[in-house]
Parts: sequence; C-alpha cells; structure tokens
Amino acid sequence: MGFINDYLPPYQKTVNLVLASIMTALVCVTTFFFQIPIPATGGYFNVGEAVIYISAILFGPIIGGIAGGVGAALADTMSGPYIIYAPGTLVIKFCEGFIIGFIIYRAHLKKWEGWKEYVIIITAVIIGGLFMVLGYFVYEAYILGLGVPYAAWEIPFNLTQLGIGAAVAIPVSIGIQKAYPIKESPKEEIG
Repeated sequence: MGFINDYLPPYQKTVNLVLASIMTALVCVTTFFFQIPIPATGGYFNVGEAVIYISAILFGPIIGGIAGGVGAALADTMSGPYIIYAPGTLVIKFCEGFIIGFIIYRAHLKKWEGWKEYVIIITAVIIGGLFMVLGYFVYEAYILGLGVPYAAWEIPFNLTQLGIGAAVAIPVSIGIQKAYPIKESPKEEIG
C-alpha cells in the first residue's frame, strides 16, 4: 500500500499539489492577518481554523492535514512571539485537518444532501476540533512546561475558535460543494 498519490493519474497529482498549496497559503494568510491576541495565555485567536475545516471537508484528509499543519505553523513562525507554538501547531493542526477529512472520506459522502451528510460533517469538525483543543492543552501544559492551570485557561478560547470556525466553514463548504460538485472521475467530465 502506497500513498494516495501513487494511484492517481498524473494530472490529478498536479491538481492535488496545487490545491494543497493554495489551501496552505489561505490558512497561513487567514491565521497571520486575522489574529486577536489573548494576553492571559500568550496565545491568539484566529480565523484560520475555518479554512482548515473547509480544506478538510472539501478536499480530504491529506490536503486538509497539509494545509492545516503547514499553513498554521508558518503563521506562528511569522508571528514573532508565537514561534514557540510552531512545532506543536504543525502536528496538532495537521492531525485536526486529517481527522476531519478522514471521517468525511470514510463516510463516503457523495450527494451532500439530507440531514445524515450534515451530521457527518458536523461530527467530523467537532471531533477534529476537540483534538485541537486537547492537543494545545497537552502541548502547553507538558511540552512547553507552562503547567496545567495555564493550559486550562486557554481551553475556552480554543473551544470558541472551534465554534466560530465550524459556524463559518460548514455552510461555506456545503455551499461550495453544491455550487461546484466535485466529480468522482474524469469520465464524468467527458461524457
């Protein structure tokens, strides 16, 4: 068993590379330019979360993971004092995007109609988002050594970020998918 790109036709590999690059750049830009510092914790609130969710919902686990991990880590690196979060962000946000995309991919969503599809998307975002909240708690409390009380103080902010990201990303993703349905194979485009 190889990587997913091993089984794709050459043009699809290029499309995936371009999509991953574009979504990574969008995550980086929205995370970097739309920050609200949280003085009590030393972290910041951002809207890049919504773009991570959109990437994972529309393009799956690999693109969602790459865009989330690399894009958000680049934003942390460029944000001066937040550079200490970059290694954790790379791993946490990659896993968050991957988890969301993987749950949706495994559910075999094809129609994007009806309440079952919406429940799957919402569930995937909640699970991935809760991984992010837990990941930052562990990273701050134990890896950065800031302590459990300090890390616990940031949980409500991360939950708010999850909620706002989901409130933006889910309707946007569903709207994009309905307006521009992703085709399952190149044969659909020809015939």
